[in-house]
Amino acid sequence: MLEFLRGRDVLVAGWGVSGRSLIEPLRDIGARPVVTDGGAAALAEAAGLGLDIATCTELETADWSRFALVITSPGWRPDSPVLAAAVTEGTPVWGDVEFAWWVDQARIYGPVRKWLVVTGTNGKTTTTSMVHSILRAAGIASVACGNIGLPILDALRRNPGPQVLAVELSSFQLHWAPSVRPEAGVVLNVAEDHLDWHGGLDAYAAAKSRALYGRVGVVGLDDPVAASLARRSKARRTVGFRIGVPADGELGVVDGKLLDRAFTKAAILAEVGDISPKGPAGVADALAAAALTRAIDVAPQFVREGLIEHKVGPHRSAFVREVAGVEFIDDSKATNPHAARSSILGHPQVVWIAGGQLKGASVEDLVEEIADRLVAAVLIGADAPVIAAALARHAPEVPVVEVRAGDHAGMGDAGIDGAASADAVMVQAVRAAAGLARPGDAVLLAPAAASLDMFADYTHRGRSFAAAVAALEDGDIGRHL
Repeated sequence: MLEFLRGRDVLVAGWGVSGRSLIEPLRDIGARPVVTDGGAAALAEAAGLGLDIATCTELETADWSRFALVITSPGWRPDSPVLAAAVTEGTPVWGDVEFAWWVDQARIYGPVRKWLVVTGTNGKTTTTSMVHSILRAAGIASVACGNIGLPILDALRRNPGPQVLAVELSSFQLHWAPSVRPEAGVVLNVAEDHLDWHGGLDAYAAAKSRALYGRVGVVGLDDPVAASLARRSKARRTVGFRIGVPADGELGVVDGKLLDRAFTKAAILAEVGDISPKGPAGVADALAAAALTRAIDVAPQFVREGLIEHKVGPHRSAFVREVAGVEFIDDSKATNPHAARSSILGHPQVVWIAGGQLKGASVEDLVEEIADRLVAAVLIGADAPVIAAALARHAPEVPVVEVRAGDHAGMGDAGIDGAASADAVMVQAVRAAAGLARPGDAVLLAPAAASLDMFADYTHRGRSFAAAVAALEDGDIGRHL
């Protein structure tokens, strides 16, 4: 199955977490890894570990006959010069997930595992964590891996190895993994995201639909695009879940209880009150996790035990603190409008902190839907003006503050100088939001945008928010009203 790699050079494109995870498996099957990366520091690090390296420039005119395979990191676009050159020369290109699939099928590290695959625009990490929690409750040796942080190859190499992999996969990873056939896979939802990478929503949805190529496919029926993928599903059986009364072949909610009508006539799985995070998005993720685990015959009582044990991860609608009757919630992981929508709809009165890089996504529908919940909005980041314009069109009565380095933001002492750091901008945003909030409101960081215009990543943004909230005093609440 992988014999064609023995004794041959394999190009590892990208020296990140996934690239590093490839080296030992390639050596274990007798291949010779060669590393390329666009960064000189990354190549120097790889060379320092005794690995062969090649610059991207060298590869554009290389003799590709030396390479049996290119294994790319998921972020590399198909039209990147190195990958385009490989395809032109007839060298196959796989993703790290594709390679991990074949390593598993070849039993390089023990018996073949069952893969439970989770994808979607939002909720992937929460759902994957819930799946892992349910499997633990059932006493099944398992690990959460993939886009959640642990590379799949590192999970496969564990000793003793897991029986089941709870695998979070991004659209990038699925694009580069056409052979994966999970025991069960779910598409939670599909909204505008990464359109610059995929070239459009149809291609993005098509990549997500590869989770539906195995034994059981699961789709979120409350999301129109995800629901439409049921018609494209290649799975031997496809079921759905909804936050409502389920029909036959579905999971849903009846009288505050999660109900399975897909894998049995009718089985109560959990109470809505058992679910963390609270709100519709958390319940939807729990139904998806239940569907995947029920697909491999996990008993209902273990579904409930696992969901009760599951606790929401950091920066995912995480409660930070209450100050003078105002809750402060960190959902920095809401990096697109669809995720922000789910977060905001969980609270009746919101002072919204938003902004960053929208990556081409529109906020018009989001703002129109949530307008009646907004007490005020505080905007930061590169695309703050775009969100401000949408608020002006669809929620003109909502007070809006834009906090920018070097701008006093209309809030008197809330201004900051032009040399201020991202953390200082967040301090001013949090103080402005606190000043616009009343007891009973939620100040919610749900940016609807990526963080990299200001912060190292969404976790940095969330930590910055939490630190700013920790510095608040009761007198900061409502001081701008």
